[in-house]
Amino acid sequence: MFPFFRFLARWFALAGCLIGGAVALMTVASIVGRALFMTPVPGDIELTQFGIALCISLCLPWCQLRGGNIIVDFFTARASEGTQRRLDSLGSLLLASMMALLAWRTAVGAVSVHEAAETTMILGLPMWITYAVLAPGLALTLLIALAQGLLRLENHEEQGSEVKA
Repeated sequence: MFPFFRFLARWFALAGCLIGGAVALMTVASIVGRALFMTPVPGDIELTQFGIALCISLCLPWCQLRGGNIIVDFFTARASEGTQRRLDSLGSLLLASMMALLAWRTAVGAVSVHEAAETTMILGLPMWITYAVLAPGLALTLLIALAQGLLRLENHEEQGSEVKA
């Protein structure tokens, strides 16, 4: 199961990077268009907001898998390895809880916005799509954090490393 998480997280991160790169190129095109031709890319702000949110959501699972989240260990640096592992486990389980809440509310928000038929101001894009595409990245982060937290509790994993197969 964990190799599957690694596989999915890697592809999510690659997709997120491509989306981030596309947003950067679109921003450059919009700035150049505005400066030279007085015509920016229509809806560039809407597209940037959507693209960067999607990029972040898709990169979160890889970050969690690789232990890339910020850990403030100033107060626990001298704690025993067992204490550090239990605290890391608690942190992963708390992150899993937060991701569960975010994934759930994002999915509920997508349904609600779909029912209301809301669209973006400039491009008229359906807003529910913006919410719906964020949920998979949040859900995968939830699964990875939950697995890491439970494995650390069982003492099967060294602290700070990715989930092992």
